[in-house]
Amino acid sequence: MKGNPIAGSVRALVALVSLFLLVACGENSPPSGADAEPSITVYSSRKEHLIKPLFDLYTAKTGVAIRYITDSAGPLIARLEAEGASTPADILMTVDAGNLWQAAEQGLFRNLESPTLSSNIPAHLRSESNQWFGLSIRARTIVYATNKLSADELSTYEDLADPKWQARLCLRTSKKVYNQSLVATMISSLGEAQAEGIVAGWVANLATDPFSSDTTMMEAIAAGQCDLGIANTYYFGRMKKADPSLNLALFWPNQSDRGVHINISGAGVTTHAKRPEAAQALLEWLSSPEAQGQLAELNQEFPANPLVKASEEILAWGDFKADKVNVEAAGRLQAAAVRLMDRVDYR
Repeated sequence: MKGNPIAGSVRALVALVSLFLLVACGENSPPSGADAEPSITVYSSRKEHLIKPLFDLYTAKTGVAIRYITDSAGPLIARLEAEGASTPADILMTVDAGNLWQAAEQGLFRNLESPTLSSNIPAHLRSESNQWFGLSIRARTIVYATNKLSADELSTYEDLADPKWQARLCLRTSKKVYNQSLVATMISSLGEAQAEGIVAGWVANLATDPFSSDTTMMEAIAAGQCDLGIANTYYFGRMKKADPSLNLALFWPNQSDRGVHINISGAGVTTHAKRPEAAQALLEWLSSPEAQGQLAELNQEFPANPLVKASEEILAWGDFKADKVNVEAAGRLQAAAVRLMDRVDYR
């Protein structure tokens, strides 16, 4: 059967646009005269200021130039799929295990045989097929107003469904993948029926409509619009760094059972990578103690490599037990989580 000429033309156009953007992106390209040097290309949903210092350090150490394009995860995944074998991308780097799982499901990653990555990154922070690996960790935990609550009044994610929190809870929208991943891992640990009852309880306890971001949600808590919510730790870290007197604190739930929900930023080598060995070498270095501390600290996250300590600023938040469910569940059960949240009118 002959191929679809329209689809082929679209793929060719996407590839041409990709090449143009790589050449035109200025500071994201190697310096003039470096074209003859070895180089790799990264598609990243991590913002430039969170990756450029690491890429610059790697280039200084190895001479390998790193071109990169930044965008949201969805467009980058769609772009990789459209480009097919003509893609210039050697690595896809993105946030949330759900996004990484989706890219793997679409055949965009290759399996890697890397004793280094398998040693540096725990099994629950990477895909079972070793197609992608976590590089930093963020916890999605309870944040509360210190002028309204004390830590001894808090316990678990499930407890937030109790009627005692009616009109006191704030949440970010269910449309964001971070909440989808939280609910997906709850389905994995508790079963769909129990998870649905919990999320329905959250919705019943909302003080106001869900917020578009963790930051605006925490601002509402600080302003007294609600008493507590659920947020990624790095958003909390940014706010406290900007205003240390802010009347917010973190609480680590579920410490007597499964632990705090965690998620990752991570990466994998693309199926059609032109320089797969060089791309794998970069991932291995990013998992090493040399890179891990800086990679995590740049966004106030936790290192994925358990041998590397978090920054002093992050350690000040206190130690906690983390949920060890494989983060791959965030992708595998994402569709079920979205359907569940729709059923209970969590918007």
